[in-house]
Amino acid sequence: MEATLTNGGRLFDLKDERGVLKVSITATLMIAVFGLGFGLVSGSYSIIFDGVYAMVDACMSLLSLLVVHLITSFAHSKGLSRRLTERFSMGFWHLEPMVLGMNGTLLIAVTVYALLNAVTSLMAGGRDLEFGWAMVYAVITLVVCIVIAVVAARANRRINSDFVRLDVKGWIMSAGITAALLVAFSLGYAVQETQWHWISPYIDPAVLAIVCLVIIPLPVSTVRQALADIFLVTPPELKQHVDEVAQAFVEKHGLVTYRAYVARVGRSREIELYLIVPEEAPARTIGELDALRDEIGEAIGYEGPHLWLTVVFTGDLSWAD
Repeated sequence: MEATLTNGGRLFDLKDERGVLKVSITATLMIAVFGLGFGLVSGSYSIIFDGVYAMVDACMSLLSLLVVHLITSFAHSKGLSRRLTERFSMGFWHLEPMVLGMNGTLLIAVTVYALLNAVTSLMAGGRDLEFGWAMVYAVITLVVCIVIAVVAARANRRINSDFVRLDVKGWIMSAGITAALLVAFSLGYAVQETQWHWISPYIDPAVLAIVCLVIIPLPVSTVRQALADIFLVTPPELKQHVDEVAQAFVEKHGLVTYRAYVARVGRSREIELYLIVPEEAPARTIGELDALRDEIGEAIGYEGPHLWLTVVFTGDLSWAD
């Protein structure tokens, strides 16, 4: 029997943002448990780190899924209690950059901690491990990471979600980590019973340190964009587009000037546009003003439930400044 959601959609619907995240979360939890188990059996810090990293990522993905549900439900005006919508009348878009920023920051912190442990282990003479078990883990995990990354990336071509995009980046990072582990474990297995066997205790902490150095900078761009959204930093491209549309509208309809205020908050675009009407201009009906709002709204674009557009007509510039 096909598993279903309460709203009648499929549980793992790859055409839906929440469905893709559920697939990712399920796979991540499996890898986390798998990694922690194999890490303890093989004695590999690298595998244990991989498991812990996956566990942290899964927890943050669960939080992302909750935020996606809130944003989607609010945008489509369904599935939320009246009390919740009254308390968050401006929507839940602001939660998205908060979660993305926290996710990136937490992953950086975990990786820095693992790097310190790797350096400490190297200075202490390394660590012996069972390379055979470690190689089995690396092969299975690498295959899973590649499959999930490809499936999620293809699904996100249509969905175009920042959460899924970050998730795909996480799977690519995990695949890179696991590939590096596989190469290192294969090298450690090969040098056993040879004159180079003395390097085998250093392989696990050394590859862990290298992997950490590669991973640490990767979430930085996500954290930077999240902070920009949280602090309502004006996106230059969006501001330029709104300015061009507003200026053309002012010239077309003989208005005095305009003031535009724009921000990007997660997937939403928040635009406040004040159009300054000449004081001697004749009064217009509500229908005429709404038609003008429709005109400028169509010119601005960004149609859909994630646009918050406010258009104000006034003859007093002080209302706009």
